[in-house]
Amino acid sequence: MRKEEKDLDFKTKVVHVGNGVDKETGVIKRPITMGNSYRLPYDPTDINWSSADSNLYTRNGGSNQKYLENRLSSIANSEDTIAFASGVGALSALFFSMLTNKDHIIFSNITYIATYRLLNELFNNKFGVETTIVDTTNIKDVNLAIRPNTKLIHIETPGNPTISISDISAIAKLAHENGILLSVDNTLASPYNQKPLCLGADFSIESLTKYINGHGDSMGGSISGKKEYLDKIRQQAQVNVGAVISPFNAWLIMRGSTTLALRMEQHNKNGLKIAKYLETIDSIKFVSYPGLKNHIGHEIAKSQMSPGFGGVLSFALNGGHDTHNQFIDNLKLITSAVSLGHDESLIVFIGKDDERQCLYPKEFNNGFFRLSVGIEDADDLINDINQALNSVGLFNS
Repeated sequence: MRKEEKDLDFKTKVVHVGNGVDKETGVIKRPITMGNSYRLPYDPTDINWSSADSNLYTRNGGSNQKYLENRLSSIANSEDTIAFASGVGALSALFFSMLTNKDHIIFSNITYIATYRLLNELFNNKFGVETTIVDTTNIKDVNLAIRPNTKLIHIETPGNPTISISDISAIAKLAHENGILLSVDNTLASPYNQKPLCLGADFSIESLTKYINGHGDSMGGSISGKKEYLDKIRQQAQVNVGAVISPFNAWLIMRGSTTLALRMEQHNKNGLKIAKYLETIDSIKFVSYPGLKNHIGHEIAKSQMSPGFGGVLSFALNGGHDTHNQFIDNLKLITSAVSLGHDESLIVFIGKDDERQCLYPKEFNNGFFRLSVGIEDADDLINDINQALNSVGLFNS
């Protein structure tokens, strides 16, 4: 991030940083550069063919990727950022580059399913990386899990899908006292609501597919942090493993990010309003949203999330498995689909047979919904929820 950009407001950064006038055409928006190769200098014999320092080959880094990375670094308050083909690509790159055989990693019990797969199965079984799953909302449990060979603590906050909250600053302090790095999956918060690097984390990971793009039409992921670490990740994982973001997806995410601040204001507003409303309905078993005062992590969320708590919440009905499915089937505005952070509201039912139920708090064990609240009118969404409840005989009293 350039010095002159540091004092700009978030809303200004997402419009201007990374953008510029195209020298050839004069167009005031960065064009898509779809070529996969760039012209070599007069004498290319001393080039490092795996270098990412200049435009050489798009797997090593392309123009649209670099424009996007500049913007992402600016809004994350980081020295550097690498954009990848997906959020999972970013996570894989981080773990692949920072961990070796017999290293130990501690990670949150509440995480995205792919994180669970990577660390609980793949890195553990294939590469001999030792892994420990911990309730990272409890700092004492994190401390007890530390070993002499612990190299990385990875947390997700808010945690997907139960919306748990871990204390970034406290875990960062504990990690650094023990010579350990801390990475934070920040996807459910977005950089608008939470900046893990400012709270002491070493890495902030985003699924760009979600809020930063915001329109449900592209995929990408990113890692932000210190240049000394990202140089290693860029060399080892981007260039040599190759989960590079395509120019078109980088351009789409760049375009979507321009309205990130405006969209997040609406997501925050809608998420809180709908969570508070669901609390008033007798047929709702529970609501989990960090903006609610009764959420176990509310005070921590208030200290590290600002100006809002995002648009993702979870809740369950006082009814059986099929009642939950019928409820979703009767929704008219809210769509049954995976992913989150879209302009439209999305809901997914996670049943009691989910393999990770043993890791969730008890109230989640009989099945629940994860609702990603979009930017529609909140009252229209509430009316949709009400008519779906009525259709399955769960009336709001």
